Amino acid sequence: MTDASEVANVLLEGAAASRAAACRQGSIDVIHAPGRLIATGDLHDNPMHMATVVAAANLASTEEEPSKPRSHLVLHELIHGDNRLNGMDLSYRVLTRAADLKRRFPEHVHVLLANHELSQISGAGIVKDGVRVVEAFNAGVEYVFGSETDMVQAAIGEFVRSMPLALRCVTPKGDILCAHSLPTAAMMSRFDPTVLLRELTEEDYQPRTGSAYIMVWGRKYDAELLEDLAERWGVGMFVLGHEHCPDGVMLVPPAAVVLNSDHERGVYLPIDLEHPPRPEACAGMCVALRGA
Repeated sequence: MTDASEVANVLLEGAAASRAAACRQGSIDVIHAPGRLIATGDLHDNPMHMATVVAAANLASTEEEPSKPRSHLVLHELIHGDNRLNGMDLSYRVLTRAADLKRRFPEHVHVLLANHELSQISGAGIVKDGVRVVEAFNAGVEYVFGSETDMVQAAIGEFVRSMPLALRCVTPKGDILCAHSLPTAAMMSRFDPTVLLRELTEEDYQPRTGSAYIMVWGRKYDAELLEDLAERWGVGMFVLGHEHCPDGVMLVPPAAVVLNSDHERGVYLPIDLEHPPRPEACAGMCVALRGA
């Protein structure tokens, strides 16, 4: 994690795997039942919770271990945690670990675009608990890599730009869309709903006007918006992050479940894709990460 060439190589190979994965369709990943999904919310550089969800996905399983089939794992909002060294954020490390997982398990690991990753590569300011997190992240990369910082930052940018906007799970009881967030009702007039069906362009990443930007920054959805997007996209349930949930999970009727995976009451949601739950049942199915 301190060799610039090795870190950059992992990030670039993760980016290539993200773009070339057989499950990639346009700007999203698409998987089909049967199978098992480990859905997560924001992780924000929580290494213990990251290790727990990776273990829950059984990614290291082989054909010789049929009792532990490999699951699909959703990861997003990985960087900008509270673990800082003299004010510097070293969460490039968790991003690199995610890229390594993607290059090793391209059809089972789905690293979704989130607002903190997008802000990091665009340089847009985010203040979290009084900390300018983009600047803290940059300071951490420069502290570790010195004169080779530009190479690592370029590779980080490539990996982030390779991230799909969502994961669509096609199931016998209706499709599930996992995403970091959804557009707010106020931004729908600027949002292109067909963005899920096509490749992302540079315009999609632009602050306040781009469809990718609008999608990863949305909060406070209402029933009308959820019903509209569910009908447009043919989705029965959304699994999201981005909003703070004190209990780790929150139902937004009629169709959205919001997860947090970063704090002490964080959770993950295991889903049997052949027998998916209804949104109102998901809270009771979540697994607490503390002590898991």
